[in-house]
Amino acid sequence: MPGPYRRKKTHYGDTHLQRRWRTRNRKRDLDQIDGDLKEENAEKLLNQEVDVDKPGDAQFYCLHCARYFIDDNAMNAHFKTKVHKRRLKALELEPYSIEDSERAAGHGSYIPPKKRKLQTQTPITEKDVIKEMELSMN
Repeated sequence: MPGPYRRKKTHYGDTHLQRRWRTRNRKRDLDQIDGDLKEENAEKLLNQEVDVDKPGDAQFYCLHCARYFIDDNAMNAHFKTKVHKRRLKALELEPYSIEDSERAAGHGSYIPPKKRKLQTQTPITEKDVIKEMELSMN
C-alpha cells in the first residue's frame, strides 16, 4: 500500500503563482539586468568566449532577457516574442535606488523615474560568429 500523498507546497488558490515561486527556473531580476546593460558589461556578455556548457556555446545571448540560445534562428525568433517585448517594456524605467526609497519615505522631494529608449540588439548570424572564431584563432 502506498503512503499518504505528498504535502503540497502552495495554497489552493495560488496555482498561477507557483511557477514564480520555484527557484529552479529563477530568472535574473530587472535590476541585475540593468547592471548588464552598461557598456563594459554588455560588451563582455555579447562577445563571450566559447563555452561548451552553455546553449549555443554561449555565442547567442539575449542581453535584455539574460538567456542563451542554440542558434541565430532561435534568437531571432525570440526577438519577436511577447516575452522579449514585455521585458524591453519593463526595462524602460530605471530601477529604484536607495535615494528613491528615502524620498518615498519622506526624506526629500519626489523625482519621477526617468524613461529610457531601449531597442532590441542587432540579430547575429552564424556566419558572423564563424568569422569571429576564425579571426580569434589566427
